[in-house]
Amino acid sequence: MTIRVIIVDDQAMVRAGFAALLAAQPDIDVVGEAPDGREGVRVSRTVHPDVVLMDVRMPELDGLSAARELLDPPPGVVHRPKVLMLTTFDIDDYVYEALRAGASGFLLKDAPPADLIAAVRVVASGEALLAPSVTRRLIADFVRQRPAPRKDPALRLNGLTPRETEVLELIARGLSNQEIAAHLVLAEQTVKTHIGRVLGKLDLRDRAQAVIFAYEAGLVRPGDTG
Repeated sequence: MTIRVIIVDDQAMVRAGFAALLAAQPDIDVVGEAPDGREGVRVSRTVHPDVVLMDVRMPELDGLSAARELLDPPPGVVHRPKVLMLTTFDIDDYVYEALRAGASGFLLKDAPPADLIAAVRVVASGEALLAPSVTRRLIADFVRQRPAPRKDPALRLNGLTPRETEVLELIARGLSNQEIAAHLVLAEQTVKTHIGRVLGKLDLRDRAQAVIFAYEAGLVRPGDTG
C-alpha cells in the first residue's frame, strides 16, 4: 500500500529536497506541499494524506497550531492524518505540546535521508517515532514543566493488568520494544501485543502519549529513567 505524504515547510528548498527523496521510494507518494500551517491544513483536508511532515515554526499558522487542527478536526471532518513534526533543534519548545496534541513524533531536519524515509514508514504504520534517548529528554522536560501528577489518569490505570502496567512503566522509562522484551524475558511480538492493549484500554494514540500519560498518572517519577 502506498503511503501518501504532504510536506509543510516555509522553506522551498526543504520541501523540494524532502519531496525528491520521498518520491523516489516505491511505497511513498508525495501528494502535496504547503509553505505555511494554514495552507498545510487546507491541502491535507483536500488530498487526505496518510502522513503530514510538519515544520514547527512557520508564518500564518505555526506547526503546532496546524497539527492541533488536523488531529482535533471540527465536526464533519473525518480524516485525521499522522503528523510528524520537523524541527531544527534537538528538543524544541513546541515538541512536547505537539506530542500532547497527538503528533506521532518528531524528526530533526538534518537527519540522514534514510532516517526520514524510515520515519515516514514508522509513523504511517501507527507507531510513534520516539527513540529511547528522545523519550528520556521528553520525560525530563515534562518533569520540569508539570511535576504534579493528575488524579484522573491514575484512576484509569486500574483497567490495566499487572503486566500491562509494567510494560507502560518501561515505555515511560525510555526502553525500546527490544529492551522491554529482554527485561521481561518475553518475545518482542508479545511486547507489541501488550503495548497495543495498553493504548487501546487507555484510549491513547501512540507511544508518545503513553509516556505522557504515565507521568501524569504518577506511574513514573523523576529519576526513574534508565
